[in-house]
Amino acid sequence: MIAALDWRTLPSQLTSPALQSALWLSAWTSTAAMVACLVLGLPLAWVLARADFRGRKLVRVLVTVPMVLPPVVAGVALRTAFGRTGFLGEPLLAVTGFAFPFTAWGVVLAHVFVSLPFVVLAIEGALRSADPEYDAAAATLGASRWTTFRRVTIALAWPGIAAGMVLGWARSLGEFGATITFNGNYPGTTQTMPTLIYSTRQSDQDAALAMSFVMLVVSVAVLLLLRDRWSGTP
Repeated sequence: MIAALDWRTLPSQLTSPALQSALWLSAWTSTAAMVACLVLGLPLAWVLARADFRGRKLVRVLVTVPMVLPPVVAGVALRTAFGRTGFLGEPLLAVTGFAFPFTAWGVVLAHVFVSLPFVVLAIEGALRSADPEYDAAAATLGASRWTTFRRVTIALAWPGIAAGMVLGWARSLGEFGATITFNGNYPGTTQTMPTLIYSTRQSDQDAALAMSFVMLVVSVAVLLLLRDRWSGTP
């Protein structure tokens, strides 16, 4: 792909309004999705890592289903649940007048759906590796549950939490199937980098290669950022 790039036209391709719009939309929706994944995933990961209850294995399976579910099927599932006539979407539309499909917030919802498993599993692994005896020691010294969770549990698991967030962000940035199935491909509204590359490739191969090069650079940057987490070597 790199060898096929037209390096002479690359600067003009990278400064095109369509690419900048799609890149900005991808960046902020992925970031918003990670905020939602942290809010939802941190307590869920803590329950899976520290609580012993009947049905924990089933909960973990349900959490990881989006990782193996075909992206198009994920989009159909989101449409069934949150579409204008969906199980949850119809009452939401009736009460608030808002519907997720074909909006930027629908893109965020699709990103959360596909990225949450990566965040939850990474945080769960970090919490399992943190010795719970430190929590017990903090409690014996008079720390409240919230203080212990915030100052001890989160502090010990923070490298894994950060790694999960970065990995989830990268997964969100590259999401295609669920996004285009649930939200379409509307420039400036729901057209992210992957959907822009898909539509551009049909008319301009050089431009599609330039956009793909941007995504390749981001992917390599994420791997370099997480290299210590995965390999333990600088």
